[in-house]
Amino acid sequence: MALKRKVDDAEEMTSRERKKLKVAGARTIAVQPSVSTGGSGTAQSSGNALSGPSSTTVRFDSMQGLPASIDVERFTEARAYEIGAMQKAIKTAGESVTHRVWQTLPRHLRRRAASHDVRRVPLRLRDKARAEMVPVTRRILKRGRSKQGKTKQVSRTESLLKRQRDKTWLETHIWHAKRMKMENMWGYRLAVTPTEKSFRPSYRASMHGSILHDSSYHSLLELKGPEKTLRNVLDFCCDPQCTGMKRSMSGARVLETDLYKPGSYPFDLIAPVTIMWRPLLVANTLEPTNVSPAQGSSKRKRKGKKNAPANTAQQSPTRTVWVRSHPAVFDDIFAAFKGSASLVLEAEKQRHKDEYAEVEIADLRGSVNAFEIMGPKASQVIKGALSSVVDDDRQEFKKFWPSLTDLQTTASLPRGIVIGMKVLDPRLKFPPKNAKPRTDGQHPAIPAMTFPAAVLAQSEIWDEEKRSVLKKPTYKKKDLDTRRSKNLVPGTPLNPVRQDDRIPLLLIQRSLESPSSTHGIHGWTLVFPAGWGMPFLPSLIHTGTRVGGQRERGAQAFEAGTAYFPRDFPCTEFYDKYWDELAVKEKAKWNRTPPAKRTNYEKLGTRSPWRADWEVVLGLPVVSGVDENLVPTQRGPQDAMEVDRAPVVRPWLFCGPEVPAILAKVGQVLNRGAGLLAEINRLRTKRGMDVLCTSSRPEDLLKGALVMVRLNMVSRGAPNDLAIIYRIDDVEVKIFKEKGKAREDANESPEAVPPHESIIGYITTGNMSLSRGEGFAIGTVPVSVLLELQQQAQMNGQSRPLVKIRDRAGMVCRAAYLELLDS
Repeated sequence: MALKRKVDDAEEMTSRERKKLKVAGARTIAVQPSVSTGGSGTAQSSGNALSGPSSTTVRFDSMQGLPASIDVERFTEARAYEIGAMQKAIKTAGESVTHRVWQTLPRHLRRRAASHDVRRVPLRLRDKARAEMVPVTRRILKRGRSKQGKTKQVSRTESLLKRQRDKTWLETHIWHAKRMKMENMWGYRLAVTPTEKSFRPSYRASMHGSILHDSSYHSLLELKGPEKTLRNVLDFCCDPQCTGMKRSMSGARVLETDLYKPGSYPFDLIAPVTIMWRPLLVANTLEPTNVSPAQGSSKRKRKGKKNAPANTAQQSPTRTVWVRSHPAVFDDIFAAFKGSASLVLEAEKQRHKDEYAEVEIADLRGSVNAFEIMGPKASQVIKGALSSVVDDDRQEFKKFWPSLTDLQTTASLPRGIVIGMKVLDPRLKFPPKNAKPRTDGQHPAIPAMTFPAAVLAQSEIWDEEKRSVLKKPTYKKKDLDTRRSKNLVPGTPLNPVRQDDRIPLLLIQRSLESPSSTHGIHGWTLVFPAGWGMPFLPSLIHTGTRVGGQRERGAQAFEAGTAYFPRDFPCTEFYDKYWDELAVKEKAKWNRTPPAKRTNYEKLGTRSPWRADWEVVLGLPVVSGVDENLVPTQRGPQDAMEVDRAPVVRPWLFCGPEVPAILAKVGQVLNRGAGLLAEINRLRTKRGMDVLCTSSRPEDLLKGALVMVRLNMVSRGAPNDLAIIYRIDDVEVKIFKEKGKAREDANESPEAVPPHESIIGYITTGNMSLSRGEGFAIGTVPVSVLLELQQQAQMNGQSRPLVKIRDRAGMVCRAAYLELLDS
C-alpha cells in the first residue's frame, strides 16, 4: 500500500524528494490491516497462532505449539492477501524503475548508440532492453529491410566484388583492413603498416620472436618443358653470376637471382626473382643417368608413338619451374621468358631440323598463397600451428619434423632448402600453442641435421588438379564449431576424420643476410594452395606472432643490410616509376606548405631534391628542353653526323655474388675499362651468349657502371633517403687520420655546400639502424669512383674508404665509411 502524504507537504518538497518518495512508495509491500476481537484491545492476524501483547514472551523451543499437519487450502486462503500484495509490489517496482538497461552498465561501457539500438547492449541484457523499447521501434527492427525495391538490393558478396574492380584483394584483406593502413599498390589493395605504434616491436619480433607477412600478391609464373630446354631458357635471361642453377635443379633448393632481358646482360636489369624446380620422383631421378647417348637409337626407344620423332629433346625429362617475382614487373618477366624461349627453340630447330620441343608458360597468379614468417621463433610457430599427416612414410621427413621444435633459428639450415609436406586443417586444433624447445638441464637440445634432398621436397601442391580440388575448404568454420561443441571437454582439439582436408604445402628457408654482415634475419616462406589464407592466418598469429605490412618488410631488409626492390635498384624501369610517383607526392606536399615553413632547396644547393640525379653522378651531359625527335637544321652527310655524335653511355647496375672478386681483378689492371669488359664477356660466354658488340667502347662501359654500397656513420647522425654522397679529398682524409675522427666543424657547424662536381652517389635507403645502434645507409656509386676511393684509402693506410654525406634538406656534411654491398 502506497504511503499517504499531505498536499501541503508535497508542495514544499523538491522534485528530487517527490521522485524519491514515489519510488519508495512503489517499492513498499502492503500489509493486511489488523482485526479487532472482543474489544480487548488486542490485535490478531488472520494467519497468526499467537496474538496481542501477551505474545511478547520469547520461546526457546520454536517447534513447540506447531500443528502436526497443515491444511493447504486453508493456509493459502489465509495468505491470499500477502501473495497478492507481493505480486502487485513486483509490478509497481518494475514500472517505476528510474534506469534503463544501458544506464545500468559501468560508465566506461556506456555508448550513446545503445540507448536506441538493442544490438549495442551486451548480450545478457538484450532481452530486457528489447522489452523497454517502444513497440513501433521494436516492430521496425524486427521487420528488417523493406519490401520495396527488394529486387534491386545487392548482397554482401556482390558489394565486395564491386569494390575490387580496379584492384585485387588478398584473401586476408578484411582481417588486415581492420588493423592496418591500406593503399593501392601494383594492382592490389595491400597493407602498409599497422595502425598502432609498432616499428620497434616489429623489429624486436623479427630479431627475437616471429613476424608474419602475407606475400600472396607476389607473381607466380610456371614454365613446362624438357629439362635441357628450360635450362637454356633460364641461362639466357638470368644473371650469369649465379652459381646455384645446377644445384637447384634437383628441386631441393630454391635459387634467388636477378633477371635480365634475353641476351642483354649486363644491361636491362628487370628485377630479382626466385626460381623453384619441381623435384622428380625418386624412380625418375635415376633414369637420365642410366640412359646413354648410344641407347637413343635402340629398338626400345622407338617403341613410342608412331608420329613422335626420335629427338634429343624428348630424352630429357619434362620438368616444371616456378618463378616468383614482384607483382609490378610481371609483364616484363613474362615477356623476357617468352623472348628467351623463342630464341632457344629457334636455335634448337636450326641445329636439329627433325626435332622439336615445346615450352609452356602459364600465369599462376591467384593459384597459391604465401606467408613469410621471419624470426628465431618461426619454426616453433609453424610446428605448433600445423599438424602433419600420419601416413607420410618418408624417412627424411620423419627425421626433420620432430627436430623443428628444437630449431633455434633457420640460419642453421642450408640456404633455400625446400620441405614438402601435407598438413591437416589447422582449424581442427585451434587454439594452437607454440612448440617449446626441449632442454637437457642447462643446455638446449640440438636438432637433427637436415640436408637438402629431392625426396624431402616432394609435394602435391605442384599438381594443378589437387590445387583446384582444395580451392574451397570442405567445412566452414561454423561446421567445425558445431563439431567442437559436441566435445565433452571444452577446448579439446577435434579428431580428424576422413572427410577433412589434407593441404599440401612447401616450407622454404628464407634468409636476409649479406656475406660480410652479421645482422641477418632468417625464417620461412610458407606456400600453400589458394582458398586457405584465412584458415591458416588465425592459427599462425594466435600464439603472439606479429603481422607486418610493406613498411615492416622493407625494414627487415634494411636491418639485415641487403638491397630491397625497387627502391635500391637503380637503372631498372620500375625503380624510375617508383621514385617518380614518390616525387610527385612529396613535391605536391612541399607546394602545399607555406614558404616560411618548407625547406628552401635552392638556398641549400640541392640540385635534385625529389629523385637521384644519376646524370650528374656519372658525369653525363644533361639535356633539358630539347626534343629528341626534332630534325637538326644543319644538313650534312650522315656519316659526318655519326662521327660528330658523342658516344652513348648506358647506365647499368653491376650486381651479383661475383662482384667483389671481379672488381678486385679490375682494380689491379691498368686499363680498367678493358678489364671490366673482359670479365663481362667471360660471363656471357659462360652462359652461351655472344660477346658484347665491338662498337661499345670499354671506357663507356666502365663510365656507366653503378654498384650498390653500404655506409656506416663515423660518429653521430643518421642519413635519410636521397641524401647526397660527396667525395673527400686527401687533405680532409689526413685531417681525419690525425684527429682519429671526422672534423668537428663538419659534424657540429654548417659549412659551404660542396660543388656538384664532387657528388659521387645518392643514398637510396637511410635511417637509424636498430640492430647496429647507429646511422646506416644503402646507396649507389659509380664503379670507377669506388675503385678510386679504394685506391685512395690504401694509399692513406685506411681499411675502408671515407666519404661525406649531406641530407637534401640539411647543411651539415657528416663522415661515413663506405664498403661494397655484396649479395
